[in-house]
Amino acid sequence: MRAGEMSGGGKIAERSDVRAAAKRQAQSRRTPDLNVTQGVTTMQFRPAFIAAPVLVMGYGIVRLIDGLDGVRGPGPAWTIGHVAFLGALVAFISVFWQMRRMAGGRTLATVSATAGTVGALALITQFSIDLVAGFLATDNYGMSMIIHDVRTLPGISQLAYDFGPYAFYLGQLVLVVLLAVQRRVKLWTPILVLADLATPFIDKDLIPLGSALLLVSFLPLARGTAAATPTQPVPALA
Repeated sequence: MRAGEMSGGGKIAERSDVRAAAKRQAQSRRTPDLNVTQGVTTMQFRPAFIAAPVLVMGYGIVRLIDGLDGVRGPGPAWTIGHVAFLGALVAFISVFWQMRRMAGGRTLATVSATAGTVGALALITQFSIDLVAGFLATDNYGMSMIIHDVRTLPGISQLAYDFGPYAFYLGQLVLVVLLAVQRRVKLWTPILVLADLATPFIDKDLIPLGSALLLVSFLPLARGTAAATPTQPVPALA
């Protein structure tokens, strides 16, 4: 009897072991190993890609309203518009470094993100000068004279007006082209970004239109997929 009990107990223990093994196997299928999932794309939301074009659009619209009387600044519209654009530039800096990470973080992506950041800082300097001049002046002529006096200071014109801002446009465009080459964005994305960058040079009144195109191009980046930290480098141009 005892032998039978021992035999039956052994069978029960064996069945329990089989069930436990099957349970562990099922759990391993439902919960993949972290090393396996590294590099698989995961959904992320990146608000900076929405904030940047929306704030630029706000600046462009307020700028149009400010110019209805034929004179822009100083006043509430001038201040609101410039604050909106300063916010957009801060968002763009975040955008550049997120795009750099999405492009694989290689040399060209890093240089482009750095150039875009330097350009954004140059534009921040320019718009800060305009903003302060708007606070100090009582009319458009006085504001223009304050800005002129600041621009004549050594290095300010070159940094904030003549050359520095172009690094912002170039860095942004190169980053988007890198992502398109890597097929992380559609091929039409760099075209929309280029159209947005061109609108201020054609006519500054087209800034709202350009920012709308930029918003369309940034939407997939804002709500799309981004590679999780990969175990192997993401292919990118050197």
